[in-house]
Order: sequence, then C-alpha cells, then structure tokens
Amino acid sequence: MTTEITRPAEQSGSEVAATVTAARARAASGELPSIVRTASGKVPVVAAGKPASFDWRARYAGYLRITDSLIVLAAVFGSQIGWLGFHTDLAMPAAFRAWPILTSYTLLSVLLVGAWLIGLALNDTRSDRVIGVGSDEYRRIFDTSVMLFGIIAIFGFAFRVEIARGYLLIALPAGLGGLVLARYFWRIWLRKQRRKGQYSARVLLVGSEASVKHISNELKRTKASGYVVAGACIPSGRVAGELSGSDIPVMGSVNSVERAIEVTGADTVVITSTDELGPQRVKQISWSLEAGKQHLVLAPNLTDIAGPRIHTRPVSGLPLMHVETPRFSAGQRFVKRMMDLFGSFFIIAVLSPVLIVIAALVKFTSRGPVIYKQTRIGRHGREFQMLKFRSMKVGADAELASLLDAQDYGNKVQFKMKDDPRVTGIGRILRKYSLDELPQLFNVLGGSMSLVGPRPPILREVELYDDHVHRRFLVKPGMTGLWQVSGRNTLSWDDSVRLDLSYVENWSVMGDIVILFKTFKAALMPGDTTA
Repeated sequence: MTTEITRPAEQSGSEVAATVTAARARAASGELPSIVRTASGKVPVVAAGKPASFDWRARYAGYLRITDSLIVLAAVFGSQIGWLGFHTDLAMPAAFRAWPILTSYTLLSVLLVGAWLIGLALNDTRSDRVIGVGSDEYRRIFDTSVMLFGIIAIFGFAFRVEIARGYLLIALPAGLGGLVLARYFWRIWLRKQRRKGQYSARVLLVGSEASVKHISNELKRTKASGYVVAGACIPSGRVAGELSGSDIPVMGSVNSVERAIEVTGADTVVITSTDELGPQRVKQISWSLEAGKQHLVLAPNLTDIAGPRIHTRPVSGLPLMHVETPRFSAGQRFVKRMMDLFGSFFIIAVLSPVLIVIAALVKFTSRGPVIYKQTRIGRHGREFQMLKFRSMKVGADAELASLLDAQDYGNKVQFKMKDDPRVTGIGRILRKYSLDELPQLFNVLGGSMSLVGPRPPILREVELYDDHVHRRFLVKPGMTGLWQVSGRNTLSWDDSVRLDLSYVENWSVMGDIVILFKTFKAALMPGDTTA
C-alpha cells in the first residue's frame, strides 16, 4: 500500500524535508503504511522500520570486551593461584632482583592480561566484519592467543627468565577455550536478535533490478549475517512502490542514493552490478558517507567463495580482485589426514562402550547383521564400502523402487522418507541422534572417508550428476559436513551441491573444527528425525 505526499511546484526543499520527516515518524508509530512516496515520483520515501537508536556495533563490542576481560582474568590469575599459589617469585637473573616487584608472578599476570586484551583489540576480534558468522572471528582469537604466548616464551628464553611451564600451559588453553566458548554463546544470542531484525546493518541496495534481487535473496536467506534490506535504488528510478517480485521498496534511481540513505536510515550501501553506476559515481557515494558510521560494500556476483581465496591488488589506483583457484597441497592433505587419524582414534576410544551397547541392541532387536555395508563413491570417483549400524530390516534395498513415489523428504536426486516403513524401532532412535553413522569412524581410520567432507553419494545418485558436481570428488567424503549442519534432509538438491562445492573449494582447518562443533550440537539436539 502506498501513500502519496502532495508536492506543489513552489514547495521549498525544507518544507519537503519536514513533510518527509513527519511521514516517517507517523509510519514508525503505525499511523502510515510502510511505503510513502511523493506525487511527483522523484523523491521516494520509505519508513522501513524504525532505525536503531543506538550504535549496535559499539554496544555488542562492549559486551564482548566485558566477557573477554573476565575470561582472561580468570584464566591467568586462576592458573597462577592454582599452580603457584599467591606468593611466588620468578626465577630471574640477579640484575633484576634489585627491584622485587619485577620478579613477582602477580606483575607478570597483570601484564599478560593487559597484553592479551590489547592483542584481541588490535587484531579486530570484535569487529562487525567478523562477528556472528564464519570462522574468522575464532581464527583471530586463536592467532592472537598463540602468538602472545609464543612471544612470552621467546622473551623468557632471550632474557633467561624461567617462567613456570605449568602456569603457561594452563593459562593458554583455559583462556583460549573460554574466549571461543563465550563467543559461541554470544553468537547464539546475536542470531536471536537478528531474527527479530535487531543488531543488523540497514542496507540500501544500489544496482540493476536483477542484481538487487539476487543480493537481497542471499541476505534474507542468511539472516544471521546481520543485513536488513531497507530499500533499493535501481537504474530505471521508478517509484511505483516495491521492486517487482519482491518486497524491496524502490527509492529512486542510482542518482538518489544520498537522499535514500537519509530517508531509510541505512548505515550500509551495497553496490551490486550495474552499467549505469560508473567509477566516479561510486566515489561520490563513498565520499558522502559518514566516516566510521556508514559503510560502503561492493558485492560482485561471486557466491560461495571464502575470504582466504580473495585478494585485492591495487594497480594504478584500480583495485583488482584476485580469486585463487582451489589448491590442495601435500601439506594441506597431510594436516587433514592427521586430524582424521587422531580424531577418529580418539573418538573410537572414548565411545567404545557406546559402540558395544548399540551393537548389542541392533543384534537382539531385529534379525540380520549388526553392521550394514553400502557401496559409496569416494575421492576421485573410487568405490568403497561405507559402514553403518543397521537401522533397517533385511532386504530394505530391494523395496526402494516401490517407495519412490511416496518420497516426502530429500530432493530430486537423494531419496528420503520421513516415515520409512523399512526402518526398525531401534533404527529410528539411532537415526534421530545419528548414532547409526558411528561405524564410519573406522572408514575414517582406514582412509576411505574423512571426519568432515562432502556427503558420500551412492552410484545411482552419481549417474544423475551434472559435470560440475563431480568437483566434490576432489576430496574424501565426510561423516559430517556443511550439508549436515545446514539443513540436511530439508535441503534442495541445488543447495546440497552448493554447500558441498563451497566446502571443497574453501577448505580450512578452522572450518572443519567449526563444522565438527556444530555436528556435536546437532547430534545432542536434533531438529530433524529423518536420516
């Protein structure tokens, strides 16, 4: 619904501004519809929700600063007291003993706390560019903490200061673990706020209609990223309400950006692709933004490409964006294999009693073998036998063809059925908590699978693949992956492929750690009982 504001030819700019301000105020209070435009159609006005009355970036950074300080203080002084007691001096050269305060562990703890917090601040671990999504926030915390303790170790060696190893070996993992865990819980809180439209950047999209729709859909699909679309400026400049096929209010042409920012209260301008927005116009938009409070984002038509693969190189004032092709070096494969080897061995050792109990339950509750073996396709298209606890009755594979028409889950390539009649009673419980997949740890130990990777497909699915989907075979399939922690059975086939290829092309150690952590959470609190 649209309300028009009459604008006589002789009306002054200040009068128009006053009318617009009043309209926005009434819209925010519910007296007007959300979309308001002038009768001339040249200055569209949108009151797309009341802008935040506080700087959410500064407030959230303040919350993080408080919890970071408490955790670092507890970790450092807790390890000092727990390992050394209250009154212990450092073993230092005689030259330092003339000043007793320099030999105090308490002074060292104070300096360590201060340096740790300064390091976290200097490395932008609380920046709105990294908080809330992705692994960069955790990586920066890890890098800062490890580097700090490395510098302390070098300092102690260079000046022959003998710092108790236990003190450092307790403080580092305790502080690092506490910081990461606190940030995780803050993310949960932040996502809840962002689902309500709070603690998010208000975005004005500028570009062609097609690119604006594409970027808007991507931002809406991932609300946790913290972007709320307040309006759009498109080349046509039409102001007939919302952009066709979407609920995005049109604010005018690409020449109305400055006015649209003021009207919508947007703090972020996202420029998408358009031929009508030249370099000089982009500069003008950039210069019009308030430093530190308003932001300019260039959104190329590149999706599912992680930051480490993107590099900017200025050439004669022209920022050239380099997108590296995926590389899988021998070093990367070695690191991933060591993670798989030690990780699977550790999990098997810890869960061995659980494995024995599950095996007994499967054996004595239904006829057939305990372990079900199925041929899957692995790295480089090689076949391997994937192991699972049997969760279906014997001969279930032969009944698949008769159930294809009854499929109510999964997608056009992967068969899934919510109430599959072939599943046994104990199998339904095993599938709900993903316990039937635990024998795949032996696949990981043997090298045919990885802890994290693309979903291992069966031959029938591979025969339906398009050519580009075969890129998922560049790495080993995984027990879990982006597909498992991003919706699993509710995903469309296109989304499943997109997630698998995104993982393959952007693999990182920290990314694997985040996925494993999310998998553990999903197994304890399953939201979908279908497997």
